[in-house]
Amino acid sequence: MAESDQNAGNGKKSTMKLLAIILGAVLLAGGVGGGVFYYLHHSANAEKTAHDDEEEAEKLYYEMAKPLTVNFPRGSSIQMIQISLAFLVAGKEDALEAVKKHEPMIRNNLLMLISAQKPENLNMREEKEKLRVAMLNEVTSILKKMAGKSQVKELFFTAFVMQ
Repeated sequence: MAESDQNAGNGKKSTMKLLAIILGAVLLAGGVGGGVFYYLHHSANAEKTAHDDEEEAEKLYYEMAKPLTVNFPRGSSIQMIQISLAFLVAGKEDALEAVKKHEPMIRNNLLMLISAQKPENLNMREEKEKLRVAMLNEVTSILKKMAGKSQVKELFFTAFVMQ
């Protein structure tokens, strides 16, 4: 009888182990399934949002036809600078039209900004980047003042010549 009691105890332990393994597998499968669902659902929404944003704000480039040319005072290490520019404009054609419409004021203010620079500093990349940011801020300010908003997102130097 003692042996049958031991075998009965081993049967209960085996059944408990089996139930624990099955329960663990079910929980693991549920967790993996939930994670996969979340990932697929989240990335589908992220793609939809990114696509919607692109449709709302088309990005266009506008390159100024003439470069900006500034002569520096005699005795400066650099006598002249010539910069060609392009703008990244977000939005529809009306945003691009605002840049074109106010280009004379933009050119004027950017020429004044460039002429206020110390020419010898413009040999350094960091100073060129500071100038680029200042020019972008100036364009943004002009368009906000004249058109009510600015959709110029970036300003690029397409040529930067110093003599």
